[in-house]
Amino acid sequence: MQSDPIMPKTDDWRALYPFQSHEITLDGFRCHYLDEGTGPVLLMVHGNPTWSFYWRELVRALRGRYRVVVPDHIGCGLSDKPGVKAYSYRLARRVDDLGQLIEKLNLERITLLAHDWGGAIGLGAAVAAPERFARFVLLNTAAFCSRRCPLRIRLCRVPLLGRLGVQGLNLFARAALRMAVCQPERMTPAVRAGLLAPYDRWRHRLAIHRFVLDIPLHWRHPSYQTLSEIEAGLEQFRLHPVCLIWGMQDWCFTPAFLDHFLDFFPEAEVHRLLDAGHYVVEDAHEQIVPILEEFLQS
Repeated sequence: MQSDPIMPKTDDWRALYPFQSHEITLDGFRCHYLDEGTGPVLLMVHGNPTWSFYWRELVRALRGRYRVVVPDHIGCGLSDKPGVKAYSYRLARRVDDLGQLIEKLNLERITLLAHDWGGAIGLGAAVAAPERFARFVLLNTAAFCSRRCPLRIRLCRVPLLGRLGVQGLNLFARAALRMAVCQPERMTPAVRAGLLAPYDRWRHRLAIHRFVLDIPLHWRHPSYQTLSEIEAGLEQFRLHPVCLIWGMQDWCFTPAFLDHFLDFFPEAEVHRLLDAGHYVVEDAHEQIVPILEEFLQS
């Protein structure tokens, strides 16, 4: 197990991330997280290949009125990066990790904000402990079984070739800097450095590759049953306040995923951001902050 955070080659991004780091141990692994402000709890759960840095603008905007908790998944961000023999890198383990963090920090009346893989992980934790969750904000994500998977993602799952590209050359995270946004001018050198900072070498990019491999497109996949159980548990939140914020130019979690969430949450508040892509917070945080403020106060 590693004991020191991963430091980038440049500190340019640190001015964009002016937060106090916290650590907690989850089954022997160090989990880094942010814990900013006081008040009602906002739990922000990132996806792949991002980390808590992705949520920075929302943290800065909301920490004056809320307690904002933002973990880095094991293998991601400034958390430990164990090998596959020590850590499974499966959805069930991710859900359990988040559940442990919630219990250890005694988080209650949680508003979950989830993006990308954070949807399945965060809603998985909610299904496991529904009494701790009050409302949900979902952004370009999924928490149900689907066979939709773009060709460019499927190519990253090809044996040997996929691992070389994703883990060896860091093509997945680097390509996202262009393909996941509609406002490329926002991807300044400092922002790019921040998003890539923890993933500076082969072994530090293991989680990125394992997330890609863990997409359960078929019932025989090891995480398919876990995701099916999460999907079955969504019904209990049908009457909870739900806000769906979607970058409509996302080629991965397309508007079809938004429509499917409306099957589960037909009364959800919906915001379709026409000029935003998969990294919707990077593209449109100025639009998202007032949406959140109104939703949280309503």
